[in-house]
Amino acid sequence: MPEQKVVEPEHLLLEAPRERKFITGSQAFAEAVKRANVDIAIAYPITPQSETMHLVGDLFAQGYIKDYYRAEEEYGAMSAIAGAVRGGARAYSATSGPGLLRGLEAIVSWPGHRIPVVLGIMTRVVNAPLSIQPDNVEIAYLLHSGLVVLHAENQQDVFDFTLAGFPISEKVDVYLPVVVATEGFFVTHAKGYVELPPEDMKLPPRDPYKAPVPPTDCEIPPARIQRDAPVQKSNFMSYLIHAVWQQEVWSANKRAMKWIYHYLGGPIEVVNPDADVFIVASGCAAAQGREAQRYAEQEGLNVGLIKVKSLRPFPEKEIREALKNAKAVIVPEHNIVGWLAKEVKAVIPNSGIVVDGPRVYGGMTLPVELIMDEIYKVLGIKKEKTLA
Repeated sequence: MPEQKVVEPEHLLLEAPRERKFITGSQAFAEAVKRANVDIAIAYPITPQSETMHLVGDLFAQGYIKDYYRAEEEYGAMSAIAGAVRGGARAYSATSGPGLLRGLEAIVSWPGHRIPVVLGIMTRVVNAPLSIQPDNVEIAYLLHSGLVVLHAENQQDVFDFTLAGFPISEKVDVYLPVVVATEGFFVTHAKGYVELPPEDMKLPPRDPYKAPVPPTDCEIPPARIQRDAPVQKSNFMSYLIHAVWQQEVWSANKRAMKWIYHYLGGPIEVVNPDADVFIVASGCAAAQGREAQRYAEQEGLNVGLIKVKSLRPFPEKEIREALKNAKAVIVPEHNIVGWLAKEVKAVIPNSGIVVDGPRVYGGMTLPVELIMDEIYKVLGIKKEKTLA
Protein backbone atom coordinates (compact mmCIF):
# COMPACT_ATOMS: atom_id res chain seq x y z
CA MET A 1 0.00 0.00 0.00
CA PRO A 2 1.40 3.47 -0.88
CA GLU A 3 2.58 5.59 2.02
CA GLN A 4 0.17 8.46 2.58
CA LYS A 5 -0.06 10.69 5.61
CA VAL A 6 -3.44 11.78 6.92
CA VAL A 7 -4.01 15.54 6.83
CA GLU A 8 -7.05 17.66 7.53
CA PRO A 9 -9.30 18.54 4.57
CA GLU A 10 -8.45 22.23 4.99
CA HIS A 11 -4.75 21.50 4.52
CA LEU A 12 -5.21 19.16 1.57
CA LEU A 13 -7.67 21.42 -0.26
CA LEU A 14 -6.61 24.91 0.75
CA GLU A 15 -3.04 24.96 2.06
CA ALA A 16 -0.91 22.16 0.59
CA PRO A 17 1.49 23.07 -2.23
CA ARG A 18 0.26 22.10 -5.68
CA GLU A 19 1.98 20.86 -8.81
CA ARG A 20 0.62 21.54 -12.28
CA LYS A 21 -0.30 18.48 -14.36
CA PHE A 22 -1.84 18.17 -17.83
CA ILE A 23 -4.51 15.47 -17.45
CA THR A 24 -7.97 14.41 -18.64
CA GLY A 25 -11.15 14.90 -16.66
CA SER A 26 -11.29 11.14 -16.03
CA GLN A 27 -7.79 11.29 -14.59
CA ALA A 28 -8.82 14.28 -12.46
CA PHE A 29 -11.66 12.24 -10.93
CA ALA A 30 -9.19 9.43 -10.15
CA GLU A 31 -6.60 11.81 -8.71
CA ALA A 32 -9.22 13.10 -6.27
CA VAL A 33 -10.19 9.56 -5.25
CA LYS A 34 -6.48 8.73 -4.75
CA ARG A 35 -6.29 11.39 -2.02
CA ALA A 36 -9.75 10.76 -0.52
CA ASN A 37 -8.99 7.69 1.64
CA VAL A 38 -11.82 5.79 -0.03
CA ASP A 39 -12.76 2.38 1.42
CA ILE A 40 -14.72 0.99 -1.53
CA ALA A 41 -15.55 1.85 -5.12
CA ILE A 42 -18.21 -0.06 -7.07
CA ALA A 43 -18.32 0.22 -10.85
CA TYR A 44 -20.48 -0.58 -13.81
CA PRO A 45 -19.30 0.50 -17.26
CA ILE A 46 -21.11 3.00 -19.45
CA THR A 47 -19.66 5.51 -21.91
CA PRO A 48 -18.19 8.07 -21.23
CA GLN A 49 -17.81 7.17 -17.55
CA SER A 50 -16.07 3.83 -18.02
CA GLU A 51 -12.55 5.25 -18.17
CA THR A 52 -12.95 6.98 -14.82
CA MET A 53 -13.90 3.81 -12.98
CA HIS A 54 -11.19 1.91 -14.88
CA LEU A 55 -8.66 4.36 -13.44
CA VAL A 56 -10.24 4.04 -10.00
CA GLY A 57 -9.83 0.28 -10.37
CA ASP A 58 -6.13 0.87 -11.02
CA LEU A 59 -6.01 2.74 -7.70
CA PHE A 60 -7.38 -0.38 -6.02
CA ALA A 61 -4.64 -2.46 -7.64
CA GLN A 62 -2.06 0.05 -6.35
CA GLY A 63 -3.44 -0.09 -2.82
CA TYR A 64 -5.12 3.31 -2.57
CA ILE A 65 -8.60 1.77 -2.14
CA LYS A 66 -9.45 -1.12 0.16
CA ASP A 67 -12.09 -2.78 -2.02
CA TYR A 68 -13.37 -2.51 -5.58
CA TYR A 69 -15.60 -4.58 -7.79
CA ARG A 70 -17.78 -4.42 -10.87
CA ALA A 71 -21.48 -4.76 -10.21
CA GLU A 72 -23.87 -6.61 -12.51
CA GLU A 73 -25.83 -3.49 -13.48
CA GLU A 74 -26.38 0.10 -12.36
CA TYR A 75 -29.24 -0.46 -9.95
CA GLY A 76 -27.16 -3.10 -8.18
CA ALA A 77 -24.11 -0.83 -8.09
CA MET A 78 -26.00 2.06 -6.53
CA SER A 79 -27.77 -0.21 -4.03
CA ALA A 80 -24.49 -1.82 -3.04
CA ILE A 81 -22.90 1.58 -2.53
CA ALA A 82 -25.70 2.44 -0.10
CA GLY A 83 -25.12 -0.76 1.82
CA ALA A 84 -21.39 -0.16 2.06
CA VAL A 85 -21.86 3.41 3.29
CA ARG A 86 -24.55 2.37 5.74
CA GLY A 87 -22.05 -0.11 7.14
CA GLY A 88 -19.52 2.67 7.79
CA ALA A 89 -17.42 2.77 4.60
CA ARG A 90 -16.42 5.79 2.55
CA ALA A 91 -17.48 5.05 -1.02
CA TYR A 92 -17.22 6.39 -4.57
CA SER A 93 -18.91 5.52 -7.84
CA ALA A 94 -19.62 7.12 -11.20
CA THR A 95 -22.13 6.76 -14.01
CA SER A 96 -23.49 8.43 -17.15
CA GLY A 97 -26.76 9.05 -18.99
CA PRO A 98 -28.87 5.89 -19.23
CA GLY A 99 -26.77 4.34 -16.47
CA LEU A 100 -27.80 7.15 -14.15
CA LEU A 101 -31.46 6.67 -15.05
CA ARG A 102 -31.25 2.94 -14.46
CA GLY A 103 -29.76 3.50 -11.01
CA LEU A 104 -31.92 6.51 -10.22
CA GLU A 105 -34.38 4.72 -7.94
CA ALA A 106 -31.54 3.74 -5.65
CA ILE A 107 -29.71 7.07 -6.00
CA VAL A 108 -32.67 9.26 -5.05
CA SER A 109 -33.20 7.16 -1.93
CA TRP A 110 -29.72 8.07 -0.67
CA PRO A 111 -30.63 11.52 0.74
CA GLY A 112 -33.55 10.13 2.75
CA HIS A 113 -31.33 7.37 4.12
CA ARG A 114 -28.60 9.99 4.82
CA ILE A 115 -25.96 8.22 2.73
CA PRO A 116 -22.76 10.35 2.49
CA VAL A 117 -21.27 9.20 -0.79
CA VAL A 118 -19.63 11.00 -3.72
CA LEU A 119 -21.00 10.16 -7.17
CA GLY A 120 -19.36 11.31 -10.39
CA ILE A 121 -21.71 11.90 -13.33
CA MET A 122 -20.31 12.35 -16.83
CA THR A 123 -23.34 13.67 -18.63
CA ARG A 124 -24.48 12.39 -22.04
CA VAL A 125 -27.59 12.01 -24.18
CA VAL A 126 -30.27 9.87 -22.50
CA ASN A 127 -33.12 9.85 -25.03
CA ALA A 128 -33.61 8.31 -28.48
CA PRO A 129 -32.18 8.32 -31.07
CA LEU A 130 -29.27 6.70 -29.28
CA SER A 131 -26.16 8.82 -28.86
CA ILE A 132 -23.23 8.77 -26.48
CA GLN A 133 -22.44 12.45 -27.00
CA PRO A 134 -22.48 15.20 -24.32
CA ASP A 135 -25.81 16.62 -23.17
CA ASN A 136 -26.68 17.46 -19.58
CA VAL A 137 -30.46 17.08 -19.53
CA GLU A 138 -29.97 14.28 -16.98
CA ILE A 139 -28.96 16.84 -14.35
CA ALA A 140 -32.58 18.02 -14.35
CA TYR A 141 -33.58 14.66 -12.89
CA LEU A 142 -31.27 15.20 -9.91
CA LEU A 143 -32.27 18.69 -8.81
CA HIS A 144 -35.39 17.61 -6.92
CA SER A 145 -34.04 14.65 -4.97
CA GLY A 146 -32.16 16.23 -2.04
CA LEU A 147 -28.69 15.49 -3.44
CA VAL A 148 -25.96 18.13 -3.24
CA VAL A 149 -25.18 18.77 -6.93
CA LEU A 150 -21.95 20.46 -8.09
CA HIS A 151 -21.34 21.17 -11.79
CA ALA A 152 -17.71 21.24 -12.96
CA GLU A 153 -16.57 23.54 -15.76
CA ASN A 154 -13.20 21.90 -16.35
CA GLN A 155 -10.66 19.33 -15.15
CA GLN A 156 -9.59 21.51 -12.21
CA ASP A 157 -13.16 21.75 -10.97
CA VAL A 158 -13.53 17.98 -11.34
CA PHE A 159 -10.61 17.42 -9.00
CA ASP A 160 -11.49 20.10 -6.45
CA PHE A 161 -15.24 19.40 -6.34
CA THR A 162 -14.72 15.63 -6.00
CA LEU A 163 -12.13 15.86 -3.24
CA ALA A 164 -14.16 18.49 -1.36
CA GLY A 165 -17.29 16.37 -1.83
CA PHE A 166 -16.15 13.83 0.74
CA PRO A 167 -15.78 16.16 3.75
CA ILE A 168 -18.89 18.12 2.70
CA SER A 169 -21.02 14.98 2.51
CA GLU A 170 -19.78 13.71 5.88
CA LYS A 171 -20.37 16.90 7.88
CA VAL A 172 -22.85 15.98 10.60
CA ASP A 173 -25.10 18.91 9.69
CA VAL A 174 -25.20 17.77 6.05
CA TYR A 175 -24.74 13.99 5.74
CA LEU A 176 -26.03 13.81 2.18
CA PRO A 177 -24.65 12.40 -1.07
CA VAL A 178 -22.65 14.80 -3.23
CA VAL A 179 -22.90 14.58 -7.02
CA VAL A 180 -20.07 16.01 -9.12
CA ALA A 181 -21.33 16.36 -12.69
CA THR A 182 -19.42 17.38 -15.79
CA GLU A 183 -20.02 17.05 -19.51
CA GLY A 184 -18.79 13.75 -20.91
CA PHE A 185 -16.03 13.83 -23.55
CA PHE A 186 -15.75 17.64 -23.47
CA VAL A 187 -14.11 17.31 -20.04
CA THR A 188 -13.63 13.59 -19.33
CA HIS A 189 -11.65 12.77 -22.47
CA ALA A 190 -9.98 16.14 -23.03
CA LYS A 191 -6.88 17.33 -21.18
CA GLY A 192 -6.47 20.47 -19.15
CA TYR A 193 -4.09 21.87 -16.57
CA VAL A 194 -4.87 20.80 -13.00
CA GLU A 195 -3.09 21.97 -9.86
CA LEU A 196 -2.69 18.85 -7.69
CA PRO A 197 -1.61 18.60 -4.05
CA PRO A 198 0.97 15.91 -3.16
CA GLU A 199 -0.22 12.33 -3.70
CA ASP A 200 1.37 11.25 -0.42
CA MET A 201 -1.44 13.04 1.47
CA LYS A 202 -4.97 11.82 2.10
CA LEU A 203 -8.11 12.80 3.96
CA PRO A 204 -8.77 11.45 7.47
CA PRO A 205 -10.81 8.23 7.44
CA ARG A 206 -14.57 8.47 7.74
CA ASP A 207 -15.91 8.22 11.28
CA PRO A 208 -19.40 6.71 10.80
CA TYR A 209 -20.30 7.27 14.46
CA LYS A 210 -20.18 11.04 13.99
CA ALA A 211 -23.44 10.91 12.11
CA PRO A 212 -27.11 11.88 12.44
CA VAL A 213 -28.02 8.30 11.47
CA PRO A 214 -26.12 5.43 13.12
CA PRO A 215 -24.28 2.95 10.91
CA THR A 216 -25.56 -0.57 10.43
CA ASP A 217 -23.50 -2.74 12.77
CA CYS A 218 -24.13 -5.72 15.04
CA GLU A 219 -26.32 -3.59 17.31
CA ILE A 220 -28.29 -1.90 14.55
CA PRO A 221 -29.03 -4.53 11.88
CA PRO A 222 -30.98 -3.64 8.71
CA ALA A 223 -34.04 -5.55 9.99
CA ARG A 224 -34.35 -3.12 12.87
CA ILE A 225 -34.19 -0.13 10.56
CA GLN A 226 -37.14 -1.48 8.58
CA ARG A 227 -39.09 -2.64 11.61
CA ASP A 228 -38.82 0.70 13.36
CA ALA A 229 -39.66 2.84 10.35
CA PRO A 230 -43.20 4.26 10.77
CA VAL A 231 -43.11 5.52 7.18
CA GLN A 232 -43.68 1.90 6.15
CA LYS A 233 -47.15 1.93 7.74
CA SER A 234 -50.20 3.24 5.89
CA ASN A 235 -51.65 5.75 8.30
CA PHE A 236 -51.73 9.49 8.80
CA MET A 237 -48.67 9.41 11.04
CA SER A 238 -46.56 7.89 8.28
CA TYR A 239 -47.42 10.77 5.93
CA LEU A 240 -46.54 13.31 8.59
CA ILE A 241 -43.23 11.67 9.45
CA HIS A 242 -42.30 11.33 5.80
CA ALA A 243 -43.06 15.01 5.22
CA VAL A 244 -40.98 16.05 8.23
CA TRP A 245 -38.11 13.88 7.03
CA GLN A 246 -38.18 15.46 3.58
CA GLN A 247 -38.05 18.86 5.22
CA GLU A 248 -34.99 17.78 7.19
CA VAL A 249 -33.27 16.46 4.05
CA TRP A 250 -33.77 19.78 2.28
CA SER A 251 -32.67 21.71 5.35
CA ALA A 252 -29.50 19.63 5.37
CA ASN A 253 -29.04 20.39 1.68
CA LYS A 254 -29.16 24.13 2.42
CA ARG A 255 -26.71 23.66 5.30
CA ALA A 256 -24.17 22.35 2.79
CA MET A 257 -23.81 25.90 1.49
CA LYS A 258 -21.50 27.03 4.30
CA TRP A 259 -19.16 24.13 3.55
CA ILE A 260 -19.20 24.98 -0.17
CA TYR A 261 -18.02 28.44 0.86
CA HIS A 262 -15.44 26.90 3.19
CA TYR A 263 -13.85 24.44 0.76
CA LEU A 264 -14.69 25.86 -2.68
CA GLY A 265 -14.84 29.61 -2.11
CA GLY A 266 -18.59 29.82 -2.60
CA PRO A 267 -21.27 28.59 -5.01
CA ILE A 268 -20.67 31.13 -7.79
CA GLU A 269 -17.85 33.02 -9.49
CA VAL A 270 -18.52 36.54 -10.78
CA VAL A 271 -16.51 38.22 -13.54
CA ASN A 272 -17.09 41.98 -14.06
CA PRO A 273 -19.71 42.47 -11.31
CA ASP A 274 -20.74 45.94 -12.62
CA ALA A 275 -21.78 44.68 -16.05
CA ASP A 276 -25.02 45.62 -17.81
CA VAL A 277 -25.39 42.19 -19.44
CA PHE A 278 -24.54 38.92 -17.71
CA ILE A 279 -23.93 35.43 -18.98
CA VAL A 280 -25.06 32.90 -16.35
CA ALA A 281 -23.84 29.37 -16.96
CA SER A 282 -22.61 26.17 -15.35
CA GLY A 283 -20.39 23.31 -16.48
CA CYS A 284 -18.91 23.49 -19.99
CA ALA A 285 -21.32 26.28 -20.90
CA ALA A 286 -19.49 28.40 -18.32
CA ALA A 287 -16.23 27.82 -20.21
CA GLN A 288 -17.82 29.07 -23.43
CA GLY A 289 -19.49 31.91 -21.54
CA ARG A 290 -16.08 32.88 -20.16
CA GLU A 291 -14.72 33.15 -23.72
CA ALA A 292 -17.74 35.18 -24.84
CA GLN A 293 -17.26 37.57 -21.93
CA ARG A 294 -13.61 37.99 -22.94
CA TYR A 295 -14.53 38.66 -26.59
CA ALA A 296 -17.16 41.18 -25.49
CA GLU A 297 -14.65 42.95 -23.26
CA GLN A 298 -12.23 43.23 -26.20
CA GLU A 299 -15.01 44.91 -28.17
CA GLY A 300 -15.62 47.39 -25.35
CA LEU A 301 -18.95 45.85 -24.30
CA ASN A 302 -19.92 45.82 -20.61
CA VAL A 303 -20.62 42.09 -20.19
CA GLY A 304 -20.11 39.93 -17.11
CA LEU A 305 -20.14 36.24 -16.26
CA ILE A 306 -21.69 34.34 -13.39
CA LYS A 307 -20.43 30.79 -13.19
CA VAL A 308 -22.72 28.60 -11.08
CA LYS A 309 -20.71 25.91 -9.27
CA SER A 310 -23.44 24.61 -6.96
CA LEU A 311 -26.81 23.66 -8.45
CA ARG A 312 -28.04 22.23 -5.14
CA PRO A 313 -28.07 24.03 -2.85
CA PHE A 314 -28.91 26.66 -5.44
CA PRO A 315 -27.27 30.07 -4.77
CA GLU A 316 -30.50 32.06 -4.73
CA LYS A 317 -29.39 35.10 -2.74
CA GLU A 318 -25.98 35.19 -4.43
CA ILE A 319 -27.50 35.26 -7.93
CA ARG A 320 -30.13 37.84 -6.92
CA GLU A 321 -27.41 40.09 -5.55
CA ALA A 322 -25.13 39.64 -8.56
CA LEU A 323 -27.95 40.40 -11.01
CA LYS A 324 -29.62 43.25 -9.12
CA ASN A 325 -28.52 45.89 -11.67
CA ALA A 326 -28.43 43.71 -14.78
CA LYS A 327 -30.35 44.82 -17.86
CA ALA A 328 -30.22 41.40 -19.56
CA VAL A 329 -29.20 37.86 -18.61
CA ILE A 330 -28.13 35.24 -21.16
CA VAL A 331 -28.21 31.58 -20.07
CA PRO A 332 -26.38 29.22 -22.48
CA GLU A 333 -26.93 25.51 -21.84
CA HIS A 334 -26.06 22.02 -23.11
CA ASN A 335 -29.66 20.72 -23.04
CA ILE A 336 -32.95 21.35 -24.80
CA VAL A 337 -35.16 22.02 -21.75
CA GLY A 338 -33.24 24.95 -20.24
CA TRP A 339 -33.24 23.82 -16.63
CA LEU A 340 -30.72 26.46 -15.54
CA ALA A 341 -32.66 29.29 -17.17
CA LYS A 342 -35.73 28.17 -15.23
CA GLU A 343 -33.74 28.20 -11.99
CA VAL A 344 -32.41 31.72 -12.64
CA LYS A 345 -35.86 33.06 -13.57
CA ALA A 346 -37.29 31.64 -10.36
CA VAL A 347 -34.91 33.53 -8.07
CA ILE A 348 -34.84 37.05 -9.53
CA PRO A 349 -37.78 39.48 -9.39
CA ASN A 350 -37.47 40.66 -13.01
CA SER A 351 -37.37 37.32 -14.81
CA GLY A 352 -38.31 38.94 -18.11
CA ILE A 353 -34.68 40.03 -18.61
CA VAL A 354 -33.57 36.39 -18.93
CA VAL A 355 -32.77 35.14 -22.44
CA ASP A 356 -33.49 31.42 -22.81
CA GLY A 357 -30.35 30.19 -24.46
CA PRO A 358 -28.53 29.71 -26.67
CA ARG A 359 -28.95 25.97 -26.15
CA VAL A 360 -27.26 23.06 -27.88
CA TYR A 361 -28.00 19.42 -27.29
CA GLY A 362 -27.51 15.89 -28.51
CA GLY A 363 -23.74 16.24 -28.43
CA MET A 364 -23.33 19.53 -30.28
CA THR A 365 -20.62 21.94 -29.25
CA LEU A 366 -21.54 25.44 -28.06
CA PRO A 367 -19.76 27.99 -30.30
CA VAL A 368 -18.88 31.25 -28.62
CA GLU A 369 -20.42 32.99 -31.64
CA LEU A 370 -23.89 31.83 -30.59
CA ILE A 371 -23.50 33.60 -27.25
CA MET A 372 -22.07 36.69 -28.96
CA ASP A 373 -25.13 36.84 -31.22
CA GLU A 374 -27.34 37.04 -28.13
CA ILE A 375 -25.12 39.73 -26.59
CA TYR A 376 -25.41 41.87 -29.73
CA LYS A 377 -29.16 41.33 -29.79
CA VAL A 378 -29.83 42.43 -26.20
CA LEU A 379 -27.50 45.44 -26.61
CA GLY A 380 -29.22 46.45 -29.84
CA ILE A 381 -26.05 46.13 -31.88
CA LYS A 382 -26.83 45.40 -35.52
CA LYS A 383 -24.37 42.88 -36.89
CA GLU A 384 -24.67 40.09 -39.33
CA LYS A 385 -25.07 36.81 -37.53
CA THR A 386 -21.66 35.38 -36.79
CA LEU A 387 -22.91 31.80 -37.15
CA ALA A 388 -25.62 30.53 -39.46
